[in-house]
Amino acid sequence: MALNKGKHLVEEIDGVRCSVVEKGVSPERTEFLKNLLELNKYTVKVAENGVPGTFKIGVTDMLFNPVVDIYKRNLKTASGKRVTPAYWLQESVKEGEAEVNYWK
Repeated sequence: MALNKGKHLVEEIDGVRCSVVEKGVSPERTEFLKNLLELNKYTVKVAENGVPGTFKIGVTDMLFNPVVDIYKRNLKTASGKRVTPAYWLQESVKEGEAEVNYWK
């Protein structure tokens, strides 16, 4: 999901209603997001998308919205640092590297 779109999608994955995190993602991205979300105590559901080799990822928490939770800094990495937009999008390989606050 692009972080500049805040639309909250709800779909059924494996017979369970889920908040959709991302659609049409690669196996590597699926594994990254699944590990990150499970670390933050979300129940993750993964299903194959319509295109072979791509997946749809959702969480069973109906209130979860990736855009809101990332910008509110609610998610943590394995080392306890806050997940930034750069880390979520896998643009930064170092945890917390792009963690810049506009306030002091």
